[in-house]
Parts: sequence; structure tokens; C-alpha cells
Amino acid sequence: MLIKDRVVIVTGGARGIGASIVRVLAREGAAVAINCSTSRDLADELARSITDQGGRARAWCADITDPDAVRAMVGEIHDEFGRVDGVVNNAIAGVQQGLLENVAWEDYTNAFDYGAKAVLNTVNAVRPIMRACGGGRIVNIVTEQWNFGAAGWSVYLAGKGAMVGLSRVMSAELGPENITVNMIAPGWMRTEKVTPDVDTTGYVSGVPLGRQGDAEEIGKVCAFLMSDLAAFVTGAYIPVCGGAVRQTGG
Repeated sequence: MLIKDRVVIVTGGARGIGASIVRVLAREGAAVAINCSTSRDLADELARSITDQGGRARAWCADITDPDAVRAMVGEIHDEFGRVDGVVNNAIAGVQQGLLENVAWEDYTNAFDYGAKAVLNTVNAVRPIMRACGGGRIVNIVTEQWNFGAAGWSVYLAGKGAMVGLSRVMSAELGPENITVNMIAPGWMRTEKVTPDVDTTGYVSGVPLGRQGDAEEIGKVCAFLMSDLAAFVTGAYIPVCGGAVRQTGG
């Protein structure tokens, strides 16, 4: 197990890519705190399925855009598990897609709340704990769309762009405390939201590996970044999209 006995918080972990990340981290030995906002039943069900298989997981409902709520949640997680080793910032909500003339400024501020404010809230809450434990791991879920800038995605990319910039600065500032900060950029991954009725032919035609990825592949990269195998990796932007993005630096 890559991360046996480590404690990891996954925001937005009740469904979609977040739930897949939770399952993989639990299989790799972590105790997983599943954060949700409105999907408490799904989060509890996921935690039960993990504990029924011998793993460790528990759900916490908290609005991660509220710093007081995040501090309270992190305190409870620390009290329950005795430490916090990692955070996966995955949660997102609200309008993400729409042409410039059809979206409102409130949509952008909501995107910034999740792409920047929520990340600051979780990192500020766990940083003293990680420092006391000798270090930690932060993984921020961004997007392959950052590289494409497709029409209609200005809201989504505004929030994720804020997350990219913040992640790079955090990696520099938290590095001396042995806290790594990395980014995973998923492609269009298959989750329970993507049914067999959805035609992915057009998308797959642009993927060199010739298939749509499964959301658990994001969880596998999270597990790597949370493990000692990635102890010297920080500030990285890792596309997990089958080769749709093939270069991110000079």
C-alpha cells in the first residue's frame, strides 16, 4: 500500500471524480475524510462501503468556502485520526459553462470561491498540523481545458486558472516546510455522470491512447503524489488525459 496509515481529506469526495479518488486512496491504505456540502447521503454510503471492505473513511459536511467551517472540520478530522497528511482540493459547484454574453459576474466569483478561496481555506487549516507532523501533501484538481481555452469555458477556466497560479506559488512557499503542492489536470473522465448513452467518439478521436479515461486513474495519480515515491515532486502540473495534452513546459 502506497499510503498506509496516512490521513487524507478529499473535498467534493461524495461523487464523480472525487468519489473515485476516495476509493483509490482508501485501497492504498489511507484513512479518508470525505468532504461534501449537500451530498451527505452519498458521502455516508461511500464511507460505509469502504469500512465494510476493511478500510477507513468517514464523511464530513462543510462549506469549504467558509474558513470557519473548514477549520472546524479539520479540527474534528485531526481529533478523530490523530493527524492530517494530505488534502485533495477537488470540490466545485455552480455554473461552469456558457458563452461570455450568457454568464454573470456572480458565476465568476463562485468559480474563484472554489478555485482560490476554498484552496486557501483548506491549506491554511491543515498547514500547522502538517508542519507539526514534518510535512504533507496538497493535490489540486485542475483541468486539461487550461491548455485549450475552448469557447464557452471562461467561467470554469477563470476558477481553475486561479487554482493553477495559487498552486505554483504555494509550492514555493510551503516547500521549506516539506509540504508539496501539485496539480492534476484530468481529461474528460468516465464517472457515474457519464452514461453509455453519451457519445464520446469525438473526444476520443483526439486522445492518442484511443479511449476515454476512467476516473479512478485520477485517484491513482493522487495516490502517487501522496506517497513517498513523489517526495521530491512539487509545483508539477500533470495532465491525466491519455495524451490529449502532450507538453506543458519549454
